[in-house]
Amino acid sequence: MNSADNKTEPMLKIEKLNAFYGAVQALKDVDVEIHKGEIITIIGANGAGKSTLLNTICGNPKASSGKIIFEGKEITNQQTHLTICSGIALVPEGRRIFSRLTIEENLELGGFHQDAKSNSSEIERIYTIFPRLKERRNQRAGTLSGGEQQMLAIGRGLMMKPKLLLLDEPSLGLAPLVIRQIFQIIEEIRNNGISVLLVEQNANRALAVADRGYILEIGKIVGSDTGKNLLKSDAVKKAYLGM
Repeated sequence: MNSADNKTEPMLKIEKLNAFYGAVQALKDVDVEIHKGEIITIIGANGAGKSTLLNTICGNPKASSGKIIFEGKEITNQQTHLTICSGIALVPEGRRIFSRLTIEENLELGGFHQDAKSNSSEIERIYTIFPRLKERRNQRAGTLSGGEQQMLAIGRGLMMKPKLLLLDEPSLGLAPLVIRQIFQIIEEIRNNGISVLLVEQNANRALAVADRGYILEIGKIVGSDTGKNLLKSDAVKKAYLGM
């Protein structure tokens, strides 16, 4: 389902975005658009600024200039908790689950903004997506496998009931079979009406599921196209697909 072909306004529009880490400029006049129902992927080498882009959308670091517009409202440098409540959730690189808490306690924290009844109902919905988590609901999160921890991190993000899910390197360090499962889940999330902005070093997998992709190099967008066209691009194959 690719909504970019229609004339509706993008769900998320990033215009001329600049951001710094200390004295280092991490993003340089970045323009990105995401329409409702799309999976968009950002590919690039380590240090290109991919994670910084996701973090800047959430307000940390703050943008030095440019605009971030979500559903027609400017959210540039909005406080992070307000951005989350507006419908954007980030699943960070490295999962960052609470290892000493159980699976269920991790999910409960993801739904911090809901009342207890809604939270409980949402947890059961997450368990339908991740039945393996339900089987281990009382197990400490730190004892899970890497793949199970990533499923928990995504589940915790979904507990926020986002309209847009930001995923930072969800396949990092996982076995090929688990990576396949994670990307199937990403497509299922989109099919359930949630748009996805995906940062991923596994460019082959990411572009295969993406409606559109952007190439980020040293903080600048240097190309964009459909996922299919980028997969066919000789330059992309050479630089990012190991071909």
